[in-house]
Amino acid sequence: MQILTLAALLALPQAPPTQPAPSAPVPVSAPISAPEASLSFYSESFPFAWDRMIPLTVNLDGLKVTRIFFNKRVVEPGFFNLLKGAEFGTRAQVEVTNTGKYPKIPGFAVAVLDKDGKLLGAASGGTKVGTIKPGETETFDLNFTQVKERLAKGDRFLLTIELRN
Repeated sequence: MQILTLAALLALPQAPPTQPAPSAPVPVSAPISAPEASLSFYSESFPFAWDRMIPLTVNLDGLKVTRIFFNKRVVEPGFFNLLKGAEFGTRAQVEVTNTGKYPKIPGFAVAVLDKDGKLLGAASGGTKVGTIKPGETETFDLNFTQVKERLAKGDRFLLTIELRN
C-alpha cells in the first residue's frame, strides 16, 4: 500500500474542472407596455372633512366635480324602521356635471391620509354602464372596504380622475 503525502497529491496533474453543457439561451421578452388609451387625467390633494360636504372646483375636459362627501351609509329614521340606524358601508360621494359637448365616462379614486401622510383607506368607482350625457349631473358612490376604520381621523385626501372618451 502506498501512502501519498500532501506534497505528492498537490504535484499530481489535475483534471480541468467540468463545466455544464451549454444550454439554449432562455428568451427574455421585452417589458409589455400597456396600449396608450385616450385618457384625460387629474390628481390633486385636498383638506379632508368627515361627514361634511367639501366643495370642489375641478374641471377636467368639461367634467366639473362640484363636491365630495365622506361618511358611513346609515338607514335614516322612518325608512324601514326595522333597519333604522343600520350601517351599510363607508363611502365617498362625488358629484359631477358634464358641462362639455360630448358624453363622458369617468373613473375616480380617492385615498384618505392622516396628518403624517399615512394611508387610512382608499376607494374607487365610476361609470359602470353608459355615460354622463352633456348637461347631466350624477353622484358616484366610491366604496371603502376592509381598510376604513380610521377614515374619520383623516387630514387630507387625494382625488384622481381618469376620463375616457
